[in-house]
Amino acid sequence: MDEVRMVRESYAEPPRPSPQQLAQEIAQVKAMLNEPRRRTLPRLRWGLGGGLIAVGAALTVAITLVGGGGGENTTVTPPGQVNLDAKGAVLAAAQKAEQQPSGNYWYTNVIQGQAYIMRPKTGTYAIDGALTETFNWSGAKTGMGEGYAGRDLPAHLKTAQDKALWRKAGSPSTFPVWSGDKALTFSSKPVKWQLDGPEKGTYPRGGGKFLDGNKSVEDLQNLPTDPAKLAKMFLGPGGMAGSGAPAGKAAKAQRAAGMRGAANARTQISMVSSVLGSNPVPPKVRAGLMRALANQPGVHAIGRATDPLGREGVALASDDFATTTTGEYGGPKAERGTYRSREVIIFDEGTGELLSRQDVLTSPGGKYSEMKPGFIIEYSTVRSAKWTDTKPTPPADLPFD
Repeated sequence: MDEVRMVRESYAEPPRPSPQQLAQEIAQVKAMLNEPRRRTLPRLRWGLGGGLIAVGAALTVAITLVGGGGGENTTVTPPGQVNLDAKGAVLAAAQKAEQQPSGNYWYTNVIQGQAYIMRPKTGTYAIDGALTETFNWSGAKTGMGEGYAGRDLPAHLKTAQDKALWRKAGSPSTFPVWSGDKALTFSSKPVKWQLDGPEKGTYPRGGGKFLDGNKSVEDLQNLPTDPAKLAKMFLGPGGMAGSGAPAGKAAKAQRAAGMRGAANARTQISMVSSVLGSNPVPPKVRAGLMRALANQPGVHAIGRATDPLGREGVALASDDFATTTTGEYGGPKAERGTYRSREVIIFDEGTGELLSRQDVLTSPGGKYSEMKPGFIIEYSTVRSAKWTDTKPTPPADLPFD
């Protein structure tokens, strides 16, 4: 889990806890949401949304909730199409999602990454580091099997301009960065897929356990499709990934960090992204969740947006937040200061498929002072996720050129 997302879901009022208390609470909540439903592969965490950055990094960031941002935009309508406003476009995408076919197997292929800024004397450029790719599949019924795979991806130059400045700096093959409270180095070399098939799985008969850890793949077929019921189950104060509120420490952490004012929109976007990106829920349930999210207070339709793979879709977003990096635990002075960003979720306009959940810069500052609004700070993007009648296999090619 990266240092940004571990503390960015802090929630103000009332009362405002200290940065240390926030970091502890958020770590508990994220641990609950990101808890793998099975054994992890070496060096890979099969979480619902986040990179592979040290947990201790959370304490280097102080968070302030800032209201604002998030007004609706009007989409640009191609000739021959019905003119829809931003929210209407999302709801139309939900209708497309409802019409998608199901199949014998569900698979999801997800890429997670974090932006880092390189500052050589020859010119500042950005990379995506801490890049991982996961590929999970599950049969539609218990006994049909399941499989898991993961690999580290090479650090990626974000734009053509970044690539040009990288070459100007001598085309380095490694990228030293400061992450939270430690120095890391990312490589430009990929790592092969690590496979973890049914013969090694916690649930070798297939089907697995989903959502709150008690749902089989068959149980998911019986989830409600009504947006109001889904909102109560997943997006309300007692929901958070299952029917019925969790107990004990998980419930306490959820109450402390999950439902405070406008910040709840970020949690709701992350939750819907996690459910749709990681679980074999039926098409009508997927559509219902999209509709439920679009109707939440604090979640705004913003028109079209582009994901890290260059795909355009229709998007929902939270209000923006301010994040301050204090440098309490070290790090370059150039990366200290405050920037603002918002959580964005993007759906394919033609199919309703989830494309990406990403943290997008709205006001430059701090470690992203040289970047422009719209810069993608951190993301979990779905390379592909579908029902199919053929047992899925991981792609051989890399997602980036």
